[in-house]
Amino acid sequence: MKVADKTERCASDRLKAIALLTCLASITLFSGCTDWKKKYESQLAVSKNMEGLLLRERAEKSQLAEQSQKIIDELTRQIAELGRTPSDATGFGPGYDVSFDPSAGTITVTLPNTILFSSGQATLKKATSKELDHIESVLRQKYSNSRIDVVGHTDTDPIKKSKWKDNLELSAQRALTVVRYLIGRGIDNKRIRAVGCGAARPVASNSTASGKSKNRRVEIIVYVR
Repeated sequence: MKVADKTERCASDRLKAIALLTCLASITLFSGCTDWKKKYESQLAVSKNMEGLLLRERAEKSQLAEQSQKIIDELTRQIAELGRTPSDATGFGPGYDVSFDPSAGTITVTLPNTILFSSGQATLKKATSKELDHIESVLRQKYSNSRIDVVGHTDTDPIKKSKWKDNLELSAQRALTVVRYLIGRGIDNKRIRAVGCGAARPVASNSTASGKSKNRRVEIIVYVR
């Protein structure tokens, strides 16, 4: 074979190889661009979905805030202008110790421990409590979107003849008992919690029997705002 022919064939083979490599590079580049585009479009769709969720969440929060303020304004009007008691204005009715704090946006229903529990005990006196059933009904009908704290309180007398370590533990167990009862009657467990305060937040002097009696209580706090 002549040297010129051999050289020409080698050059031709190199050209074919270059053409093949160029083709492969083009395919790879095109494929990479396609993958990048798909990833971009996917991320863009996720971003738009997240934006939509955030906007809906903001709208819902704004709507709930407006509803809460309307409730607070109406309760304030009924109590201040119409002279209704907090018990009647809030819907719990006569026979219930109810207070309303418009600045905090809270309604507090106070139940003496004597209604619910025997001394030193955290089990309800009866399997069914008409007081708690009524409170649950009002909470479900009028305050279905509100958070709820059930707070247990005691007097300062030390624990002597019961299984509880101290008053703090007793108050927490009593609050938990009430929470479980209300959940069993239909209150959403995501919006209610139990809190034990022991003797830390008295409403009367613990130096008298009547004061101690007032301090032994369970408060159901409804957060309207």
